[in-house]
Amino acid sequence: MNSRNRRTLTGLLVAAVAAVATWYAASGGDGTTTTSPQPTPTVTVSPTSDATDVVPTSGVDPDSGLAWIAESDLPPEALDTLKDIDNGGPYAYPGRDDTMFTNREGLLPDHGRGYYREYTVDTPGSDDRGARRIIRGDGGEFYYTDDHYDSFRRIAR
Repeated sequence: MNSRNRRTLTGLLVAAVAAVATWYAASGGDGTTTTSPQPTPTVTVSPTSDATDVVPTSGVDPDSGLAWIAESDLPPEALDTLKDIDNGGPYAYPGRDDTMFTNREGLLPDHGRGYYREYTVDTPGSDDRGARRIIRGDGGEFYYTDDHYDSFRRIAR
């Protein structure tokens, strides 16, 4: 089961548990309804949406253990880099961007060689590529670092 399917299943299970908890609370805790019936929450997942469509704005990503950062909280240069990634290039640093990231630091979830790709996020005033990068995983996940791989945050897209 791939990461996306696992997240979808997890989202559905969380919704089911919430529905059962709501029913249990409405029943007075003994499984029999003693008060007016409360509407039962429903979850509908269409073929074009899944549990990953909910964009978290805080907390920790359960897959990576990293803090989330909203796309809107990224610096403008990171948004430009994300657009370049979405468009398949061109990139600011050909031969350096869209290259394999090996995760030597071990801060991202462990995947096989070649799973991650890295992209430069321009740093205004820097004489070189600077310290900011976006890392993309083959599962569609994105990570941001502004300290050259010393720390990462998962980008909520």
